[in-house]
Amino acid sequence: MAKWTGKSRGTLLGYRIFVFCIKNLGIKVAYGVLYFVSAWYFLFLKSSNRYIYYYFKCRLGWSSLKSRWAVYRNYFVFGQTIIDKTAIGAGLRDRFTYEFDGIDHLKKMMADQKGGVLISAHIGNFEIAERFFGEIDFNYQINLVTTDLEHSIIKEYLESVSDRKSSVKFIFIKEDMSHIFAINEALSNNELICFTGDRYFEGSKFLETELLGRKAKFPAGPFLIASRLNVPVAYVYVMKEQNLHYHLYTRIAQVKHRDAQGLLHSYVQNLEGMLTKYPLQWFNYFDFWEEVD
Repeated sequence: MAKWTGKSRGTLLGYRIFVFCIKNLGIKVAYGVLYFVSAWYFLFLKSSNRYIYYYFKCRLGWSSLKSRWAVYRNYFVFGQTIIDKTAIGAGLRDRFTYEFDGIDHLKKMMADQKGGVLISAHIGNFEIAERFFGEIDFNYQINLVTTDLEHSIIKEYLESVSDRKSSVKFIFIKEDMSHIFAINEALSNNELICFTGDRYFEGSKFLETELLGRKAKFPAGPFLIASRLNVPVAYVYVMKEQNLHYHLYTRIAQVKHRDAQGLLHSYVQNLEGMLTKYPLQWFNYFDFWEEVD
């Protein structure tokens, strides 16, 4: 069955096309290009089509026709988030509006001077969060823990067209576990550590729980680390809405027992709430529940 391999969808050529359209023709024209790009994905990416169709049909319980149409719309919204991320990085931040839901929780969380752990998911557009944080007097260093090494060329390209360099630091997961020392050092400096909690890859440790009514595997690392550290934990999502508007949600982790499984259960409950409100913004293009292949 198709597992997540540590790679994220997207190519350097695709990003170059979007940057050209954004800079020369505008964001809305770039959106227009997506009608054709999404159609190509819908027609030719058979494997990811099946995985996303399963999500809509079997996990959300939508009809077959509605689910097939939702696959196309999902690709379209995913493309919009890429364009938005690129446009904001290229200096068009003022074209977008935003609102915060729970930012006071995040500020209070950081007041203890212990640092903090943020856990997000591959939904919405979390990568643009730091662009908004800077405008509300939230100047804390964000460290993103990631395995996405193979896409450094895309990250470098986006940095090259950005109006300012991203302040996010990357902590890459290493086999020798040296990333644990980097995480502890960042927390000792009252910095934020951010994980995505919804993807594990073959051979790594995992935890299991139900998501949308079916058991699935999640990476153990974020929840084990968060459970063992004496720092506050929050779930953070940046969700796309209409008319170039974004909504940032922050929820403090509420658990009866602060162990890895308890945090995972709390995380999944929060994630399900986001997917109920934004069902089209699920961007995991592999056999997440291991039931399709």
